[in-house]
Amino acid sequence: MALTKATPRTGTSPRRFQWRVVDIVVASVLAVAVGVIFFAWSAGYSGVQLLTGAFPPLLGLYTGGWLIAGVLGGLIIRKPGAAIYCEVLAAAVSALLGTQFGLLVLLSGFIQGLGAELVFLLFLYRKWNVGVALLAGLGAGISLAVSENILYNALWSVEYQLLYVLFASVSGVLIAGLLSWLAVRGLAKTGVLSSFAAGRTADR
Repeated sequence: MALTKATPRTGTSPRRFQWRVVDIVVASVLAVAVGVIFFAWSAGYSGVQLLTGAFPPLLGLYTGGWLIAGVLGGLIIRKPGAAIYCEVLAAAVSALLGTQFGLLVLLSGFIQGLGAELVFLLFLYRKWNVGVALLAGLGAGISLAVSENILYNALWSVEYQLLYVLFASVSGVLIAGLLSWLAVRGLAKTGVLSSFAAGRTADR
């Protein structure tokens, strides 16, 4: 007998890609909170720049702190656009607070969020394990390094630019990827993510 109505399957309905009000609210709150962290992280940049003056590519190891919003937002919201939304909004908050990098952080936020977003898209927004989190951090780190090599490091040697990409990638994996994944697991245990799949499937 033919069915007149398709039987929905868990995880296959287009509705799972639609943003709910709670998604927008939580993503926004998350991004604002991380935006304050971005501002504080930027405040420490000058000191780190002095410490790495003899070998500038080492600055890449510090960049992971600016990549957290996209990876964390993507892991929690699990909807298309979440990584970009959270990263750009966090960047906007840091700009409003007076970050030394000015409005250029909005462009950086979009590029960095896109790097994480593409990884989530690669897995069709279906896998959210630690491997995907690390790859999202890697994607964000590479995006950051390539864009900054174009915008800020154009006068560096090719070797320095490649090393900057390497160090930023490591920072993205460890700080944005691993720490974000651990943060999601920790938040899930408290129950605050009960309205999200991230709160029910933190181990997957």
